[in-house]
Amino acid sequence: MPDTTVTKIDSAHSPKGEHGEKYLASGKSISMRLWEDEQPGEPKEQTAREYETVGYVIKGRAELHIEGQTVLLETGNSWVVPKGASHTYKILEPFTAVEATSPPAQVHGRDEN
Repeated sequence: MPDTTVTKIDSAHSPKGEHGEKYLASGKSISMRLWEDEQPGEPKEQTAREYETVGYVIKGRAELHIEGQTVLLETGNSWVVPKGASHTYKILEPFTAVEATSPPAQVHGRDEN
């Protein structure tokens, strides 16, 4: 029988990660998280993750620095960070975005660092 489980998550009650992200709905092979009103500042350290990330900018602007490239992310843009790609973000103005990660970022400490 197929899995017919339905999960509804209210972001007002979502747990927060150590970097300020809110964990949203999560399945066995994909999860979502919300970055809400991230403030401008210096880029975080470069990192490479054990999951693929796709994201969508709800509001604001940021730079994605990835494998020697700089990509400007603005309201309405979406992006992909491949698994294992060295990257960081620099927030340029208050930034809100939603990301999906596969496999789920929060499982087995994948999003720590």
